[in-house]
Amino acid sequence: MTLEHARPTLDVVASLERLLGDPTDGEGPFSFAGIVAAEERGELPAGAKKLLLEWGFADFLVPEGDGGRLRNLETALLLTRTLARRNLTFSVLFGSTLLGAAPVWLWGTDEQRAPVAAGLAAGAMACFGISERDHGSDLAAGGTTAVSDGDDVVLNGEKWPVGNATRSRFVSVLAQHDGRGLSLFLVDKERLADGMWTNTPFVKGAGLRGHDLSGITFHDARIPRTALVGRPYRGLASVLKTLQITRTAIGAMSLGTMDSALRIGMRYANERVLYGAPVKEIPVVREHLVGAHLDLLIAECVALPVARALSVVPSRMSLWSSVVKYLVPVMGEEVLDHMGKVLGARGYLREGVASGALQKLRRDHAITTVFEGTTHVNLHSIATQLPTVAAVADRPAEGGREVLRALFDWSREAPVWSPSGDVLQLTSAAQDEITRGWTDAVREAAAVAKERLDEESAAELALVLAELSAHRTALYADVAGAGRAPDSVAASRAAARHCVLHAAASCLYVWLYGGERERSAVRGDGWLILALQRLVQRLEPGRLLGERHQREFVRGVEESLAKGEDFSLLPTVS
Repeated sequence: MTLEHARPTLDVVASLERLLGDPTDGEGPFSFAGIVAAEERGELPAGAKKLLLEWGFADFLVPEGDGGRLRNLETALLLTRTLARRNLTFSVLFGSTLLGAAPVWLWGTDEQRAPVAAGLAAGAMACFGISERDHGSDLAAGGTTAVSDGDDVVLNGEKWPVGNATRSRFVSVLAQHDGRGLSLFLVDKERLADGMWTNTPFVKGAGLRGHDLSGITFHDARIPRTALVGRPYRGLASVLKTLQITRTAIGAMSLGTMDSALRIGMRYANERVLYGAPVKEIPVVREHLVGAHLDLLIAECVALPVARALSVVPSRMSLWSSVVKYLVPVMGEEVLDHMGKVLGARGYLREGVASGALQKLRRDHAITTVFEGTTHVNLHSIATQLPTVAAVADRPAEGGREVLRALFDWSREAPVWSPSGDVLQLTSAAQDEITRGWTDAVREAAAVAKERLDEESAAELALVLAELSAHRTALYADVAGAGRAPDSVAASRAAARHCVLHAAASCLYVWLYGGERERSAVRGDGWLILALQRLVQRLEPGRLLGERHQREFVRGVEESLAKGEDFSLLPTVS
């Protein structure tokens, strides 16, 4: 059943949860048994895509303004997380379609938008053809060409590797346009003459088996001039802006994977008996479980507000989406590693516990740190912008409190997204309410803690906030005065520490500005203290979590597992 709330989006998520069911139960297309068996054959589970399309998943790839049901990026993130909890391959399949269509929603004409909206709603797929075999992430060096010829443009060249390249109908193609710069074009395969394009075979990857990761080559492919998406010769900027959306959405894939891995690890730790007791009683196992669950909550506090930012303050997405894309998948990798240690030898097997699903999760999740910009690419993006952010870090942003409430009060729906590429920016221009609001939030937290926490807990919270404040002061003073090149190792490490401080601020804002359920959930107010201590561990390896709140936290987590509730601060499904 659904909990009482004023969030229609959460009702949609609950509906998808009911459709997909418990992956540990039965042999259906979204059961672990069915998913792993299909992967062993290198296939998608039979009937899985049909089930999703009949439910209407494709409608959530099309914005409301174009006749679909995609209310905002928060909707996409929550649905993607739910799907990724069962099968990350399908999250990537639909995510690649959203990526391929995103330039059309951001810059497309009515004549471009209508057929894409109708096609996706009917089950067609899209892809984003930007990378090339010999150039990788060096997009400016791409060799695909688009040459004007009367009312047409003639495309030549190969894009590889591309998710959905073979199965898609629509392709957003980045090409060198008349030798004057890069432009984006919308290609509808159904409107190309025979022989104007071919697909290269599927690439064999470590994970995502059955997913269409292939290539497409254009051979004097004639498309109309009206296939140009956005302004001519501005294609590279358009790509970078588009990736701000999908980098954030990738965080949902990691959230779903973490959630699933935690359930597998917790069930095993409860059921497996060693030395006369469940293995969850072994201190090091408990440390893995508690730390991993805290990482999931922290990652949620980081990813969800940035998804909401697309509708609230889209000009911040350049910086914030890179924070999500770096930090959340890295935390996802670590959670998977923790659960592998909980399962011990059984975590290595492709059968047994949860039908061997943990191994599939690990293989599939590896892609999240690679596509849409590797961890290094995103740290470079952050490092490039960090000096301007650090220079004003102690100056509260004008209107910052209102922005933070809109981002972190999850008891309210996020605003409807009105797609526009013009409101996205290539840099945040130091406008970072999340880190700039820290000092005021710490003062506010001291007052709130007196009302909400017992005296000892309030003192613990004050201590960990002071520790983080000290790290913050030291980092931003160093960054502002160092003058490092953004591609240096030192700048990259500073960017990673900035992400930790961004995460700490995000957790604090959820506690301050979220609804009553979001603030405490079923884990008690102690989750915030533990989460902040967990983030200090990232800055000071070797630190231990405080013991005081762990028992209540673990009890709440186990209650969520027993009731089938989401491992989330959101009141979604029970």
